[in-house]
Amino acid sequence: MALVILPGLNNLIEDISEEKKLPPNIVEAALREALLKGYEKYRRTFYIGINEDPFDEEYFSNFDVGLDLDEEGYRILSSKIIVDEVESEDHQISLLEVKQVAEDAQIGDTVVLDVTPEKEDFGRMAASTTKQVLAQKLRDQQRKMIQEEFADLEDPVLTARVIRFERQSVIMGVSSGIGRPEVEAELPKRDQLPNDNYRANATFKVFLKEVSEIARKGPQLFVSRANAGLVVYLFENEVPEIQEGTVKIVAVSREANPPSRAVGPRTKVAVDSIEKEVDAVGACIGARGARIQQVVNELRGEKIDVIKWSSDPIQYILNSLSPAKVDQVRLVDPEGQHAHVLVPPDQLSLAIGREGQNVRLAARLTGWKIDVKNSHEYDQEAEDAAVSELIIQREDEENLQREADLRLEAEQAERAAEDARLRELYPLPEDDQEYGEEQYEGESLSVNDQSENIQNNEISAEEERKR
Repeated sequence: MALVILPGLNNLIEDISEEKKLPPNIVEAALREALLKGYEKYRRTFYIGINEDPFDEEYFSNFDVGLDLDEEGYRILSSKIIVDEVESEDHQISLLEVKQVAEDAQIGDTVVLDVTPEKEDFGRMAASTTKQVLAQKLRDQQRKMIQEEFADLEDPVLTARVIRFERQSVIMGVSSGIGRPEVEAELPKRDQLPNDNYRANATFKVFLKEVSEIARKGPQLFVSRANAGLVVYLFENEVPEIQEGTVKIVAVSREANPPSRAVGPRTKVAVDSIEKEVDAVGACIGARGARIQQVVNELRGEKIDVIKWSSDPIQYILNSLSPAKVDQVRLVDPEGQHAHVLVPPDQLSLAIGREGQNVRLAARLTGWKIDVKNSHEYDQEAEDAAVSELIIQREDEENLQREADLRLEAEQAERAAEDARLRELYPLPEDDQEYGEEQYEGESLSVNDQSENIQNNEISAEEERKR
């Protein structure tokens, strides 16, 4: 059969390679696979409306597509085994037929034949299938390459360039390294910073959140400017003590997109030092605030509080409410991690923060539930009574949850026992096989042992009859 000409095949491969950021050999492989699926569709159309479809999943495994880039076309090739009597024309060919062109052919040899249908016969359905499969294979290859390129990055923070805008998202170009082509990444609205100015070709540091699959779009990178990991990265790059390991970031609490426009972005960072003589907070702030100012500038003026971490929860909570001055911290329910913080009246608004932002970030940073109270109006007896009721309520909820877990475990054990009983009564095929193997390995009797048992049984029966 003649070569099926595809005008502009080389240009098509080059255009797809450039558009999808895929090597030409990957595009060629996807095209071959798509054409083969189209040929399968072409063959199946002959059996539309017939109940019995002769093609199973492995039927076309001996078929392949040969691309001829010089002539810009393709062929469908079939590998057939030489036999005496042909049972499947798609998989076999008779010896007599082959000997007409190759006298030295023998039974069992394999020959490759051109079975390309005419271009006019290929059909619209087959062409549509080819197009769909090609698009799918290209998306699969894109996802695979993107995942391989970005999934194992040691540094999840990338430099991104603004390309365009889609609805409320910013589409950015990112690269995993020098010399690597750019890949599009989406910066959703919720991951943007309110103070950022996303103009065309502007560059930003972004945190790689995930590689996901979007219907009709293929693989997509999602990046963030609001992720706490970006703050950690910026401090690691600005503070040599963090890079050396003498200072470590213990926890980060960030509110990059506050619920109200009246409140600006804010972050609290808890740090600690391995060496006592090293001031962890001072190292992060730097001389005259130079180091922390670099981080603030990259985050477009976001307010950042660096506090000293402490293993003592009272001191840790006190530090977390900085810059407010605190009179006393009471751990009213240590097991439930509930604390009352007493502050002077003039420090109350500062400790709580605008719309509760300061105390909210402190609670996230420490992991404690923090209630800020006016120290001049604090009624300890009444507060302790209210907390006692909350403790009783919490313990009741924990007991109910514990009882529910025990009931669930008992039900699972009962179901497992019932399943085991049913499998003994009605063993599955794999159970029979395992049982047979175990019996064969551990409980089998030799031929002599079996003969001896038969003779013993006969003697016992004879003695019983005499009695």
